[in-house]
Amino acid sequence: MRTAIATVCLSGELDEKLKAIADAGFDGVEIFENDLLSFDGGVRDVGRMIADFGLQCTTFQPFRDFEGLPDGMRQRAFARAERKFDLMAELGSDLILVCSNVSPAALGGIDRAAADFHELGEKAASRGIKVGFEALAWGRHINDHRDAWEVVRRAAHANVGLVLDTFHTLSRKLPVDSIRSIPKDRIFLVQVADAPLLEMDYLSWSRHFRNFPGQGDLPLTGFMQALDATGYDGVFSLEVFNDQFRAGTPRRTATDGQRSLIYLFDQAHTGNKTLPAKAVSTGLEFIEFSVDEQTAQELEKFLAALGFHKAGRHRSKAVDLMRQGDINLVINCDKDGFAHTYNIVHGPSVCAIGLKVSDVATAMQRAEGLLVPVFHQPVAPGEIELPGIRGVGGSLIYMIEPKGQLGRVWEIEFDLTGSDGGVEVANLTRIDHVAQSMPYEEMLSWLLTYRALFELEKTTQLDIADPGGLVQSQVVESPDRRLRITLNSSQSPKTQSARFVNEFFGSGVQHIAFATGDIFATVRYIEAKGVEMLTIPENYYDDLEARFELAPGLIDELRAHNVLYDRDGDGEYFQIYTRTFADRFFFEIVERRGYDGFGAVNAPIRLAAQTRSAQPLAVPRK
Repeated sequence: MRTAIATVCLSGELDEKLKAIADAGFDGVEIFENDLLSFDGGVRDVGRMIADFGLQCTTFQPFRDFEGLPDGMRQRAFARAERKFDLMAELGSDLILVCSNVSPAALGGIDRAAADFHELGEKAASRGIKVGFEALAWGRHINDHRDAWEVVRRAAHANVGLVLDTFHTLSRKLPVDSIRSIPKDRIFLVQVADAPLLEMDYLSWSRHFRNFPGQGDLPLTGFMQALDATGYDGVFSLEVFNDQFRAGTPRRTATDGQRSLIYLFDQAHTGNKTLPAKAVSTGLEFIEFSVDEQTAQELEKFLAALGFHKAGRHRSKAVDLMRQGDINLVINCDKDGFAHTYNIVHGPSVCAIGLKVSDVATAMQRAEGLLVPVFHQPVAPGEIELPGIRGVGGSLIYMIEPKGQLGRVWEIEFDLTGSDGGVEVANLTRIDHVAQSMPYEEMLSWLLTYRALFELEKTTQLDIADPGGLVQSQVVESPDRRLRITLNSSQSPKTQSARFVNEFFGSGVQHIAFATGDIFATVRYIEAKGVEMLTIPENYYDDLEARFELAPGLIDELRAHNVLYDRDGDGEYFQIYTRTFADRFFFEIVERRGYDGFGAVNAPIRLAAQTRSAQPLAVPRK
């Protein structure tokens, strides 16, 4: 089984694209005609470049508006084809992709189209070239792979075969079982693309919103299993038109593409690469902050006002452990190691998170199989090497399991105080979720990485109104909801998400949500400690009262403490926000009463309030 990717998937000049494709481990490349036409060099030069990178030019495409034309136009179409065959000879490609005709001049009829392809097959055979026919979802007369196959079957020529494309089949909800009866030697190429489920015309959907397997909602597994029944063992090629990919780096996009195919083959149980099962996470074991000494003191004072207590000190490093409930927060101001370097680049920030997984060894094996970069650093005597991978913005994701030494990391590496902080705590129980902000072009990349590596589900993407523009928000979460990560991005440079990325010099954790069993007891405690909460406008509560008909006493308490509220069926959600710490990150406190969401309806209110209050946070009094 060979893999390829179309040059249209990537940004950059053609030589940049080819290098990225080769570095990502693809076997071949589909040359999109526009890339060839815009290249500053000859066609033979492109052919040599492809060979020099160790790639095969699997396909030249697209050849448009060919079949079913009236006589005058038909002759010109064959003349165009001969010119393309000349290019292909210099390029070193032996397969041309012909997509179904969309011209208003095209005439219908399977037999007419089959006759055209038989004649084209004759001309192609004399040049050692194969012709692949693909049904576009918006084709004028042929927009179904079953009709395209019938054209190929009736053309009855060894050099004419079928090109299957997951998007064109699945976007039209065509039955994939029809693929099972197609002889494998008549399938010349399989193009793969995923996409979100959208209500729009097929052409616009295809040209802007395709994405890699694992990033969308199309039922690719069923398609792959139907294809597997044919015994097909040819090229699988990614053909994705996506605005985010065009804004990204070719290296990242190519690597994501290869990762997506590995993931797809794994999910469909096809191909020759076997991965360990997805890592099952039961939540976050810890969050690590990289700060300097002065900021460490301020952060610890702030966290103490939120009810955290100092539970331990690292035996050899300037690292403190603060705890409350099942929450572990690591404050790292050591002047050596990864966290120090991260702080120099990004300032006060979350440099790492620790995920609880059932089996670290298999999780790391799966990460390596998916081309996810792993992380290693020197380990001093008395320390444990925590297995880790690179996370957003170059941060780290450590893997922790309950068994063995990894399950005893706190007692091995820290001098623990043995204190639970006393009875005076803020009732915070665990980390509910973390929110990561990233450039617009990175969001699909991280969605794929999280879904491919961990047993996580994705929710529907939302567009959140920020005073500076729209923010795209996508959640990935474990089936038991113990691990929830919100991915946020924006094309507008004025949104809070985009400003965070620009000022932070990259992606990162922008806010952390803690769960509480009693939101009002919590807020009264932290307000008494001097924590400044985000001020919510009076108009919000007037509207809230009208929408939900809440008891007057509850409305008054929500208003008095700047608590936001939402309801979904019988489920209720309460949330409050601190002011931003060090102009970098902030904390949310939530109480869930049978509610699964994230209070999306409140997000525009929160974002507007944060925009108004964008100024340094006062450190709370003791």
